[in-house]
Amino acid sequence: MKILIPFFLVFLVILPVFAQVEFSEENKRTSGEVGYYQNFLNFSSDENGKTRMDVFIQVPYSQIQFLKAQGGGFSADYFVTVSVFDENKDKLIQEKSWDEKVETDDFSKTDSRNNYNLSLRSFFLSPAKYFIRTSIEDKDSKREYATGKKFEVRSFEEKPSVSDIMLISKWSEVNGKRKIIPNVSRNVAAQQSGLKFFFEVYSLKPEKINIKYSVMDEDKDVILTDSESKDLDSGKTQIFHALSDTDFSFGNYMLNVEVDDSDNNKIASVDGPFFSRWIGMPSSIKDLDNAIDEMVYIASESELDLIKDSKTKKEKLKRYMEYWKKKDPTPTTDDNPVMEEYYRRVSYANEKFSHYVDGWRTDRGMVYIILGPPNNVDRHPYEVDSKPYEVWEYYVLNKSFTFLDDTGFGDYRLITPLTGDDYRYRY
Repeated sequence: MKILIPFFLVFLVILPVFAQVEFSEENKRTSGEVGYYQNFLNFSSDENGKTRMDVFIQVPYSQIQFLKAQGGGFSADYFVTVSVFDENKDKLIQEKSWDEKVETDDFSKTDSRNNYNLSLRSFFLSPAKYFIRTSIEDKDSKREYATGKKFEVRSFEEKPSVSDIMLISKWSEVNGKRKIIPNVSRNVAAQQSGLKFFFEVYSLKPEKINIKYSVMDEDKDVILTDSESKDLDSGKTQIFHALSDTDFSFGNYMLNVEVDDSDNNKIASVDGPFFSRWIGMPSSIKDLDNAIDEMVYIASESELDLIKDSKTKKEKLKRYMEYWKKKDPTPTTDDNPVMEEYYRRVSYANEKFSHYVDGWRTDRGMVYIILGPPNNVDRHPYEVDSKPYEVWEYYVLNKSFTFLDDTGFGDYRLITPLTGDDYRYRY
């Protein structure tokens, strides 16, 4: 791909990358599938009253269509759009669109989500909250992926201040110039050489500072700390750091960077979230214990007990992944279609059927997860002489299931229960 505009004083190179990645829960295709990664980061700019927001878009090769190129090899083309709206999505503030072309000589790479193309665009915005919509469209297949999220553009007018934290997948130095590949996904499971990151500190004058680094787990317990002293320049100082000897098990984490003056008084700080998740694990899984509980419709009681009785979290994760590996029809690849489909159904059930309990625990959620989407749903929400009910039909099974809302508050209960072979998970 083409080199995009440099955005640091150091030499930043963004190239097509071959690395293990994991899809982000924020990026969903219109069909509900995950499509790509994105990340937004705040940095100070030279424009008065404006902040530079860098937008990274990382597209796995598996999400775009490769065709045989006339000159040999294979190529794919897609179109990227980034739209910045006000917080209420009433007004378009800025928009940028561009083409991306990806080329490779190795056909095996064209259908892999471990290889990806990375692009960057910068927006100069007034500090405020915005709604940012990103989308990619594959030019050959016409498939489109889109996602939107709210993002706060921070002000750096008050000094000293600290930019957002950029996680780094790899860095190297060549002829005194540093080359970095950003970790856009924020997944650190595949990184064996520590947690690498970059940030900037902005100061009105040269001064000495102390920097404290800490990592908290999802229970907000501090699990790792480090510190160093730095001499700041007047203006912008770029700082690269690595936390070595790290071993992050499955879960969500928060990296905190605190800047103190020479007397150890706190003068600025910033947080950066990241997570650790094994390759092939569905991105909807945020909590291992919840994910194990949700296996009730596919795993036996003894299989669940074996996983739950693990003495450590690492052992529990190992047994959990070993169970799903046995279900994997494509064990030589990172993808596990059975696992992905199971948790796709769980996510759908939680989104559509949650009531007083999570959707996967409801009767509709149970049937949906076990049998998949019905061929037809006949809804009767406003019958005069009966309570609301739904009838789900499965043509291949020659079965129908009726759910009755006995309370009138959307609490649909199955009145034609699953029995015998009906209760077998179908992929």
